[in-house]
Amino acid sequence: MSDADFFPLPDEAAIDHIAAALADKGRIVLPAALPAALSAALRRRAIAVEGELKQAGIGRGWAHAVNAAVRTDAIRWLNPDDAAEAAYLAWMEQLRLGLNRRLFLGLFDYEAHFAVYEPGAYYRKHLDAFQGASNRVLTTVFYLNPQWPPEDGGELLVYDLDGGLLHSIAPDLGKMAIFLSAKHPHEVAETQRKRYSIAGWFRVNAPVAGR
Repeated sequence: MSDADFFPLPDEAAIDHIAAALADKGRIVLPAALPAALSAALRRRAIAVEGELKQAGIGRGWAHAVNAAVRTDAIRWLNPDDAAEAAYLAWMEQLRLGLNRRLFLGLFDYEAHFAVYEPGAYYRKHLDAFQGASNRVLTTVFYLNPQWPPEDGGELLVYDLDGGLLHSIAPDLGKMAIFLSAKHPHEVAETQRKRYSIAGWFRVNAPVAGR
């Protein structure tokens, strides 16, 4: 089987489950979100493209800058020309359409990148969007790390707006977190070994900062 042949897209029951959780709590953690074959292919792909990684920054457009006090991961945006990456983007497109039908979110598109954290890397607590000031609506994080014991660190810590810890999520292969971008500050705890993931955002077609 080639990387292009994998999978079912998310079915209606799966999208119902995700939509219900987002409507109720604004977040969900899926222990095994994608078909196992696709998860494994995406891990292989993340390793294969490490030579294309760039140091991640903060901010967008003219405000973009590398700031090691905030984050020290390296990234590479997904490319639909690769079969595994295209399959992941197709899965998320099906989810986008399904969430729009159920929740009327007006999600316009989806962007995502591989993120690699070397030992000692982290991403300090932050929001992916501020209410009324960004077009990012939903954040997704998909993990690509088999056999990840607690002592390896690298958890995703998800908070409410009052600072209360809601989830401590180990970056296990196949696990996905989805949450409202403007409602859930989060951080990546310092990792003790190399950690792979795909971070992404569903967006609305709206101007940012007056542009």
